[in-house]
Amino acid sequence: MNINKKLKELRELMRNEGIDIYIEPSADPHQSEYLADHFKTRAFITGFTGSAGTALITKEEAILWTDGRYFIQAENQIRDNEFKLYRMNTPGYPSLHDWLEENAKYGATIGLNGRIFSQGAVEKIEEILKEKKVRIHHEDDLIGKIWEDRPELPIRDAFILEEEFAGKSTADKLKEVRSEMEKKNATHFVLGSLDDIAWLYNIRGWDVDNNPVVISYAMVAEEFAILFVDDRKIPESVKSKLYDSGVVLAEYESIGQHLSKLSKDSTVLLQKDRINTSLFKAIPKGCRIIDSDNITTAMKGKKNPVEISNQEEAYLKDCAALTGFLHWLHKEMEEREISEVEASEKLLKFRMEQQGFLQPSFGTIAAYGSNAAMMHYSPEEDTCAVLRKKGLFLVDSGGQYYNGTTDITRTVALGELSELEKRDFTLVLKGHINLLSSRFLHGTSGHVLDVLARQPLWKEGIDYKSGTGHGVGYLLNVHEGPHRIATAPNNVAMEPGMVVTVEPGVYREGMHGIRTENVAVVQEDLENESGRFLSFKVLSYCYIDRECIIPEMLSEQEKVWLDQYHMNVFEKLKDRLDDQVLLWLKEKTRPIDEK
Repeated sequence: MNINKKLKELRELMRNEGIDIYIEPSADPHQSEYLADHFKTRAFITGFTGSAGTALITKEEAILWTDGRYFIQAENQIRDNEFKLYRMNTPGYPSLHDWLEENAKYGATIGLNGRIFSQGAVEKIEEILKEKKVRIHHEDDLIGKIWEDRPELPIRDAFILEEEFAGKSTADKLKEVRSEMEKKNATHFVLGSLDDIAWLYNIRGWDVDNNPVVISYAMVAEEFAILFVDDRKIPESVKSKLYDSGVVLAEYESIGQHLSKLSKDSTVLLQKDRINTSLFKAIPKGCRIIDSDNITTAMKGKKNPVEISNQEEAYLKDCAALTGFLHWLHKEMEEREISEVEASEKLLKFRMEQQGFLQPSFGTIAAYGSNAAMMHYSPEEDTCAVLRKKGLFLVDSGGQYYNGTTDITRTVALGELSELEKRDFTLVLKGHINLLSSRFLHGTSGHVLDVLARQPLWKEGIDYKSGTGHGVGYLLNVHEGPHRIATAPNNVAMEPGMVVTVEPGVYREGMHGIRTENVAVVQEDLENESGRFLSFKVLSYCYIDRECIIPEMLSEQEKVWLDQYHMNVFEKLKDRLDDQVLLWLKEKTRPIDEK
């Protein structure tokens, strides 16, 4: 069924239900960024497959909002259908809320799937349109009704992440959670976000590609902790370990019934932006609600010493795999051309050779030439580019290991480069070094730090329409809060133990894309009469292609940083690579001013 035919069927259902505007976000019942195939309803109705976007459909219009990572991809994928692209955070394009405020008629009915729309998002719409007396119809999944061959939810065995990797037992985590609940006078804590649940109960699974989570809900009280989950995916050994940790199981769909039976003197702690509205409405009206960031999110965001130590090992494995792949690529391209898809598949094979590797942490972005200008480009067999001995190749990839989650990007020269390519690469590198080598006062947020990476680019009138860095989970989601480094306001202070990417870039549509990404952990630096200072400790060690750099553009301080980084790369990887690769790496990591 083509997209326009789907829209015709959806509009027929809208007419039957008296719905004037239907909104479909990229979401599941747990407000996940990455979705099981069963929940990719926005992709189904629009044809746009990126991970972020919102569709809005009326009788006359079909609009898709997405962010700067996906502008090029979205335009290409909706070109032949009725949808129009509205670019988020771009002058001339209204936001979803602005559009509703301007276009929703008095007394209109807005349809949405309350099972995937967060309560916070619903309340924002209600607040914006309160003067227009709109009605929110949240009871139906209209897109589900026209999706005939919709994938089933996955059923695969979950597993326990042992304490040698997690660094802390479930029982200890529950004790800390209950202590925070007591401070807030909460009797019940309700969790819908899958990564929080996985972290709290030390459970991992296979329900979402690349994100080792288990589709579930959780509720914690002083006297009990419940995991609401499909019993078929919990082996007896996992049930036993959960039970020993004070966690009992209940059926996944039964959480609404449990909530509806809460006494009216209960105080329920939850995060409205991460609880779906159908679930929220199951809570008896007399209950007191505390809308607060999930307790577990801040706890999870600050890695404990065991997690950090394991994460360091994960990156040495991962960078050894990436170095081996890049050596193979350059050697192989002396003999033949290679497609983006073949390169991506070969990199996965290198990772699979590493002990403790489980799966990729996201779909590999293997992008040659102009394809790299699409920040989240994904190569397809029938349409991918062939790598040639000229220009730039960008590979953004990562793995899930028992030791942790990795994410790294390198842009490398495959042959002769233009001066513009080298200049852009060097500007990105300057921003990368500027941020990674910074010292900052405790209490500083990533919103403040972001400018350090952009400044060398801004001086040349260049910007990139994405964040500079995101948190990284531990054998969990590759994108993790509560911290991030971005121009968008974020008051979460950087704290020791937070793991974050640093990934400035330049993206020139139709020409090239460049990104250099390392992952670092926030650490204590020094304390004096001015206060307590923090800095970054790099976790990822893979060479930065000196063939792409204009040395004269680097300051002496930047050259010292790069040379020291390359010395560390060689020392940390030398015992993990064979002699041929090591000899090649020695050449790649020689001092920047050495001819």
